[in-house]
Amino acid sequence: MKRQGYFLFATCLLLLSVSSVFAQERDTRPTEDPATQRIRALEERLTTLEQSLAKDIDDLMWFRRMDDIAVVDKISYTGPPPRVIQNPTGQGAGNPVIIRAYTFIPKKYQTAKLPLLVYVHGGVHGDFNTASLHIIRELVEQGYAIIAPDYRGSTGYGRGFWQLIDYGGLENDDVLAGKRWMVENHPNIDPQRVGILGWSHGGMITLMNIFNWPQDYKVAYAGVPVSDVVARMGYKSQSYRDLFSAPYHIGKTAEQNVSEYKRRSPAWNAEKLQTPLLIHTNTNDEDVNVLEVEHLIQALKAAGKKFDYKIYENAPGGHIFNRIDTKLAKESRAEIWRFLAGHLNPPNPVK
Repeated sequence: MKRQGYFLFATCLLLLSVSSVFAQERDTRPTEDPATQRIRALEERLTTLEQSLAKDIDDLMWFRRMDDIAVVDKISYTGPPPRVIQNPTGQGAGNPVIIRAYTFIPKKYQTAKLPLLVYVHGGVHGDFNTASLHIIRELVEQGYAIIAPDYRGSTGYGRGFWQLIDYGGLENDDVLAGKRWMVENHPNIDPQRVGILGWSHGGMITLMNIFNWPQDYKVAYAGVPVSDVVARMGYKSQSYRDLFSAPYHIGKTAEQNVSEYKRRSPAWNAEKLQTPLLIHTNTNDEDVNVLEVEHLIQALKAAGKKFDYKIYENAPGGHIFNRIDTKLAKESRAEIWRFLAGHLNPPNPVK
């Protein structure tokens, strides 16, 4: 009995020792100490402050550099509630998201009925800023009224707004709501002459808007558009993919929920096209692989859709080839402006 008791005691000691070892192993896993957590929080806070300051400065530049030709304003309207609500029972949890947008009315044509262009900035996380100033000036000089929404997920409005991103989802609704706000609140806008345009992520939102709400738009231009989010997950970095599978976003990878990624991809919705459309892409695009856009083009052709497109071969500038100041870029934009004018009839079209 003593020997059995000793064996039992030794066994218990061994189990306790093993448990202690595993506990120590768990305890030694790398965790952030309080100081590191505070540093990380401060870094996030500084990033938010930096983006907010940059946004405020850029806003001032819009008013200063467009005041000679346009009445400039920054307005607020609402889009749908967030897709992901962390605390559904919290006060105001299901409230509509407040969206900010920039509007431009040509001073020279304030009393005339004007065509409207919805200008959609790029991303994933980006904002409408004065990098597009030369494009906006070119459009205002032709006599277009413009609205440019900073849809959910845009930078410059804090981390909370940044994490509302719904790539290929409710951001489309935010842009549509901006278009409808402009028509409802500016009586000099002709609701029958409304177009939409954007590059990159903005091109993707442009495509999804005309696919989902063709009755709202007369014409569209999509430059180097993100076209196939499924394929995009295959050639982008892990950090990029993580933006989509984050809990506040889609919440799953493309492998885990391929149908959701297809739902958000223009190339997988091509059969919906009803609106006159011009697409541009570039074979040396370092951001949106030309294969994405070629998939879109082939899908539109397979669906029997009529549209216009041009694939530029190694155009200097890559992803922004026709948004810079080269002779080729200006010629490409003139082609876009003539295409839009053919459907919207602005007061002073490009010849």
